[in-house]
Amino acid sequence: MGENFESVQAFYCSGLKGELFVPGDKSISHRALIIGGLTIGETIANGLLESEDVICTANAIKALGAKVVRKKPGLWSIKGVGIGGFSQPDNVIDCGNSGTSVRLLMGTVSTCSMNVTFTGDHSLRKRPMDRILIPLSKFGASFSTYADSKLPIHISGSEEAIPISYELPVPSAQVKSAILLGGLNVRGRTTVIETEATRDHTEKMLKAFGANILIEKNANCSKISVDGFPTLRPVEIKVPGDISSASFPIAAACMVPGSKILIRDVGVNPLRDGFLISLIEMGADIEIINKRQSAGELVADIQVTYTPNLKGIEVPENRAAKMIDEYPILSMVAATAKGSTTMKGVSELRFKESNRIEAIAKGLMDSGVEVKVGEDMLIVNGVSSKNFEGGSEIDASNDHRIAMAFICLGLVSKKSITVHGTQSIQTSFPNFVVLMNSIGAVLKV
Repeated sequence: MGENFESVQAFYCSGLKGELFVPGDKSISHRALIIGGLTIGETIANGLLESEDVICTANAIKALGAKVVRKKPGLWSIKGVGIGGFSQPDNVIDCGNSGTSVRLLMGTVSTCSMNVTFTGDHSLRKRPMDRILIPLSKFGASFSTYADSKLPIHISGSEEAIPISYELPVPSAQVKSAILLGGLNVRGRTTVIETEATRDHTEKMLKAFGANILIEKNANCSKISVDGFPTLRPVEIKVPGDISSASFPIAAACMVPGSKILIRDVGVNPLRDGFLISLIEMGADIEIINKRQSAGELVADIQVTYTPNLKGIEVPENRAAKMIDEYPILSMVAATAKGSTTMKGVSELRFKESNRIEAIAKGLMDSGVEVKVGEDMLIVNGVSSKNFEGGSEIDASNDHRIAMAFICLGLVSKKSITVHGTQSIQTSFPNFVVLMNSIGAVLKV
């Protein structure tokens, strides 16, 4: 449903211009499929992201008994089976490269009386799952794995699941969502306690479908609770553009002289706006206009105009949960800014599709940028876009965000940057190269 290529070469360009739409929000697309599968009736998802990650979730929901049909590009129908209605799948569920798929799905089936084996690709099988297995075992689910809490994992859902209250030791929207989805099939109230707010798409969508969601906030934490066995009613979901995908053309327009672009219909959830806040602090000319609500989510248009002399900043630790996926592309902007940019609270980046701290540091150093790495910190000493040489060859480590970040950096490099391992872009941003070239980028596959 998009491009598939091994390498991309990015050349200096003279300016990005025009209006564009980015693909649908990946987080919301996953949740629309899963929660739609738990309703009785037909849910329509319009603007669903048709990436490899989301297709893995669609296939998993079908394997569990829901009826999922692609009516036309971006428009999907999900006919659900109701809370607790999933059936035993015939085969292993393969989640490909998608950590969101496997964690949310394991949460959903953990309180169902069934046995399911989950696996993934080589990259996903290297990612530890302790964070999800510990809370789900408190429901009464049991797990077996061959290799130290890594996939493949066999889960035996609890026949008599009990409600739990669980405090997240590390901020994680995926773990929070898995627990809330598991709590739907438990009599009583299940609660997640978080001391640092994470993206809240699951709570918003469950509420829109009719679940009883209770949120209590105080100075120290938030408690998010769901009551078991709600009657979820099907709704029509308009999936907004993904702010994480939008971050790439946004950053490119900030870096490339002469640029002015407008990105339409982007989700600007306040718990995911850390990237925009950081760019504005660096001096970027960004306007967020035409704000409106759509299915409980805040949506807006984002206008970006090139501004010379972006400056380095300190990104505080408490912003990490609001922009964890955007640190790779922020690091590229930092490389072309004046001065040093310090990013704190980034240790989670070591456990993504790749060790992103290592991948960012190596790629930038190979491109002539000074980088310092700490246990929970990344420092990039910018060289300003006027003096950026480039000329490097980057191994994206099978990581879509690393690949797209360095491709964008090539647009301001005196010498082209070649990025290898770009097939992974399919997991989140099909047609990335075509879209970027349509607004003036010079990318060759």
